[in-house]
Amino acid sequence: MAWLGMDASDPCFEGPYFQSAFAEQHVAAAARLAAAGSAYYCDCTRDDVIARTGEGNLGYDRHCRDRGLTAEAGRALRFRVPPGLTVVEDRVRGTVEFDNDLTEDFVLLRGNGSPMFLLANVVDDLQMGVTLVVRAEEHLPNTPKQQMIWDALGEEHPAWAHVPVLVNEQRKKLSKRRDKVALEMYKDEGFLPEAMRNYLMTLGWNPGDDVEIVPWGQIVADFRLKDVNHSPAFFDVKKLESFNGHYIRALSVDDFVRVCEPWTKDITNFDRSRFALIAPHVQLRLVRLGEVAAAVDFLFQHDPVVDPDSWTKAMGAENALPILLAALASYEDAGWDADTLKAGLERIGEAMGLKLGKTQAPIRVAVTGRSVGLPLFESLEVLGREESLRRLRAAAARLGVA
Repeated sequence: MAWLGMDASDPCFEGPYFQSAFAEQHVAAAARLAAAGSAYYCDCTRDDVIARTGEGNLGYDRHCRDRGLTAEAGRALRFRVPPGLTVVEDRVRGTVEFDNDLTEDFVLLRGNGSPMFLLANVVDDLQMGVTLVVRAEEHLPNTPKQQMIWDALGEEHPAWAHVPVLVNEQRKKLSKRRDKVALEMYKDEGFLPEAMRNYLMTLGWNPGDDVEIVPWGQIVADFRLKDVNHSPAFFDVKKLESFNGHYIRALSVDDFVRVCEPWTKDITNFDRSRFALIAPHVQLRLVRLGEVAAAVDFLFQHDPVVDPDSWTKAMGAENALPILLAALASYEDAGWDADTLKAGLERIGEAMGLKLGKTQAPIRVAVTGRSVGLPLFESLEVLGREESLRRLRAAAARLGVA
């Protein structure tokens, strides 16, 4: 949450919290419910219930509801579900009614005296002054039980809002066992917090007018729970990358260089000033900051790591060596800026009857070690005349020229 820029300003919300630390308060609330007649003790085992109701009946039959049992070791405390309906007013889904006859008398305290989550959750929210509960729709079935507990304690229950779950490409609910759901993973891959925050807010909600890239202040001002969709929201990594690319391009060069530091600091012979020269071109191509090292490492290596397939394709052409030799001759005394370098190679291509794409292929592989990447002529300009010519000579030598 801190990475996303959403630090809690109220110190009473500083965690972590452990449910077990408040067990005494949970048990005290259970005692209040028992004393008021809203809960009762039960000594039934699962086998007892099955013997009475049959194997197919999964619910409790309320056998102990009027037996008047007192608290003893091994006896659970069950909530006495009242007759009628429980009406949940949900900020997202509207009015939802639950028939109490279909809700079993659920357990508040286990036979060993430990509290169940439903009770603990209500007591914790009550003590912390929670007034709005926003959670996934899968928790909606728990809500009438929790609302009953709030009512039985004589307290005003919080407002409820159940938002749609997130699903993957197979439209299955996101799972931490199967899918990438930890924010730390996206942080480590180079997603900006601003991009992640903006994208997450569009899952199940949009600011209207088909606009999705929205400043955080506007999102805060415009967001309303009543506008949240009911349908499951697809967590689309490709779309998240699009958001991230937008935010990367919006950075100043200085800020871009700074946010790239976790990934550039380990590049051998890295030079920050040289990186700043190529940075504007890198920004236009990245969708994850974690890709920056692979994009620019050739600028700092003594010899670029050559991709075998790229070499075979580019240097296997019959005109590869003539292009390298012509470029060496042209670039020896040429002005060293991207426009001049491009014009020189275009003239070489025209003389050989080749388009620029074909002409620059062996130059790119010789200088960068790969067939795709940053703009070639801007890369040559940043790399410098001496180093660029050295790499061209090395490639020509590899093709057989002494």
